[in-house]
Amino acid sequence: MDIQINSLFKGVAHGSVASRLMADGMNVNAARPWIGDDGMVYVNRGGVAVPAPTVNATLRKDEWKQYDEALLMVTKQRLVGVAGIMRRGLVYRIANGLGTTVLEYEDMSDLNDAEMAMDGVTRGTNDRPEFDMNYLPLPIIFSDLQLSIRELQASRTTGRALDTTQIEVKGRKIAEKMETIFYQGASGYAFGGGTIRGLCDHPSRNTVTLATDWADSAADGEAILDDVLAMKQELIDAGYYGPFILDIPSNWETKLDDDFKANSDRTIRERIEAVSGIAEVKVADKLTASNAVMYQATSDVVRQVEALPVTTVQWDEAGGMITKFKIMTISVPQIRSDQEGNSGVCHLAA
Repeated sequence: MDIQINSLFKGVAHGSVASRLMADGMNVNAARPWIGDDGMVYVNRGGVAVPAPTVNATLRKDEWKQYDEALLMVTKQRLVGVAGIMRRGLVYRIANGLGTTVLEYEDMSDLNDAEMAMDGVTRGTNDRPEFDMNYLPLPIIFSDLQLSIRELQASRTTGRALDTTQIEVKGRKIAEKMETIFYQGASGYAFGGGTIRGLCDHPSRNTVTLATDWADSAADGEAILDDVLAMKQELIDAGYYGPFILDIPSNWETKLDDDFKANSDRTIRERIEAVSGIAEVKVADKLTASNAVMYQATSDVVRQVEALPVTTVQWDEAGGMITKFKIMTISVPQIRSDQEGNSGVCHLAA
């Protein structure tokens, strides 16, 4: 990071987090100030360290780094579904996310099929697509923690690293919330004319009835494979042809490690992964027990809308004796179907 230094900007002054964000165009880095080696306070503006004479700071740059690294590590561990689609590039990022409360998007109707005629002057059917406006709320997912000035000073005087236990636990809770919404949705949260749907509660999803719970001893490899093929066929019938991702709940994980058949040289998992079109099989602990989902890994079916990556902001209370931190993100799934209600998601459940 390049650093711009102005020796006139030493010292600090008080100001609320809200006013700092507003003054900096809702740039979240305005609420992440640090103390430089020269005793000045800096904020990050476009990758450049800029002196901030009217801002209080508690942490040094290396202390922020400890917190950020701990947060990043624990959130990655817990995000199976969300991280999986983002790894495939199925993400829509919104700049200035704190200043955006709703994503407005359109879906389009299908057009007539192409026509044939021997005479090139034959008039075809004139049609045009119809567009419907839809809305996706962009709430902040957050969790708070605090650090006393005594804890911070003890770390600095003894040379011990900051205790990151709190931020790891809080980061884990945020990741679990994101993962739960990805699968179960948050339809009880409505804002701006829209609701947040997940893979298992989207109204247009395809469904297959689970005859025998995979965890049951009566469910053998062939019965499980039949369920998987039925899910795939549902998606093909709806006009989706892969690549497909199959996510299963944690109570089925060990079952997939059984032999596909007696004395088989491959497991049930390996047999499923050999099915054409299935690109990945994952275990998601936020899927409800005995529920599975298969979905096409394309942005017209599912993508993560990220308006603010997981980050931490800070402010002081009690005359600076306590520093408050808010870990927050704006990141929700967008499960989509066309105007005819065709969906690239299939939900297997009893």
